[in-house]
Amino acid sequence: MFRRSQWLVIIGLILAAVTSSPAQEPAKKFCAGAYAQDITPTKFPISVNGGMSDRLATKVHDRLHARCLVLDDGTAKIALVVCDICMIPREVTDPAKRLAAKATGIPPERILISATHTHTAPTVSGVFQSEPDEAYQKFLAGKIAAGIAKAHGQLTPAKIGWGVGKEPDQIFNRRWKFKPGSALAMDPFGKSTDKVRMNPGYLHPDLIEPAGPTDPDVSFLSVQSNAGKPIAFLANYSLHYVGGVPELSADYFAMFAERMKTLLDADKGFVGILSNGTSGDVNNVNYGKAGPGKRQQGEQARVVSEAVAIAAFDAYKKTKHHDWAPLKMAQKEIELGVRRPSEQELRTAMDRLDQMKGKPLTKMPEIYARETVLMAKYSPKVKVILQAIRIGDLGIVANPCETFVEIGLEIKQKSPLKHTFTISLANGYNGYLPTPEHHALGGYETWRARSSYLEVNASRAIMVAWLELLKEVAR
Repeated sequence: MFRRSQWLVIIGLILAAVTSSPAQEPAKKFCAGAYAQDITPTKFPISVNGGMSDRLATKVHDRLHARCLVLDDGTAKIALVVCDICMIPREVTDPAKRLAAKATGIPPERILISATHTHTAPTVSGVFQSEPDEAYQKFLAGKIAAGIAKAHGQLTPAKIGWGVGKEPDQIFNRRWKFKPGSALAMDPFGKSTDKVRMNPGYLHPDLIEPAGPTDPDVSFLSVQSNAGKPIAFLANYSLHYVGGVPELSADYFAMFAERMKTLLDADKGFVGILSNGTSGDVNNVNYGKAGPGKRQQGEQARVVSEAVAIAAFDAYKKTKHHDWAPLKMAQKEIELGVRRPSEQELRTAMDRLDQMKGKPLTKMPEIYARETVLMAKYSPKVKVILQAIRIGDLGIVANPCETFVEIGLEIKQKSPLKHTFTISLANGYNGYLPTPEHHALGGYETWRARSSYLEVNASRAIMVAWLELLKEVAR
């Protein structure tokens, strides 16, 4: 039997345990790792995407990379990858994610893989007369997975910040309205119903005005060690590409990455990354002025990369880096309709190709006839992966299209997060994504082909899904 004094001691101990301060929660820990994986092909010649006719590259101007960033907030890990490729289909991204998941434990739905849209990279997705090399597709998937694994293996305590700069002078809407009755209205299917023309030529007498806006934001995500040394810098700009060299090249995207390394005074292991925003109707050419004349090889890419890097760096200098930020990522696969040719359109296309008798296809009606025959083999519906990410109060959305700038501006305005940007050409390739209003205007980006085939209202369905995903991660 316990004495009364012993009971009082026991009760006192129990009350002290109950009323004492609760145990401190474990300190939140944020980690990051980055790696630039070389994806330059080893076998030449190799097909190059980006033109109406195929061309073969026989040498390399500068190395191509899959630039990988892995983030870990202690409870969730995500991987972001930007590849120096024109378009990257699910035949590459899906196996790359499976391999990376096996190596790192990061679920495939928490991995985002996108293309920069450089027009000087190996063909990975069949468009117009360029067809992919299956051996390079397999090589690329393995390299991407290896890059994610290496970035994951370098996870280290880190701080993270985000912000947005402005660079309005390097972007121009490339779709122009023109006067009624202009020859610019003719499309490759023999119709004259278009109301806009892409890349119409400098100071064309029939031009009225650009058919849409641009987005000057240079959004970015900055990661540094706890000691303040830069680990990675992922930026986003809505510019199609720049170009300027005939060999394989990562274009201005890689020049930006190298310039940021210098501006940030970063070490050798630093990884600069520039993703493509909503640039489906935006390029670096102002057709409202006279042409720039002859330029040195790569000169314009250097001009653009410098301007975008300076805009990002100026904003970076005002950026607060946080010891911890919540990571949330959500994914949804939706089904969209495919604009397939009618039986009559298919017969017309086949007759046109028969008349060519195997000769090279050099004219637009012939090239689009081939696309029409190929499009007839597509299923009536296609599955499309959409993603949304929250990092602190920053939002990122992704889709597998060459997205029109109006769509990017709309998601920024409607997002529940403070600032949101779009990574296009991600997790697959499903062609251009114009708004329904731009479909009504016509023009190259709406002409049915493997480069443009989603249903007219696809952008609206994607917007609805994006907002649902953003609402989910913003909670």
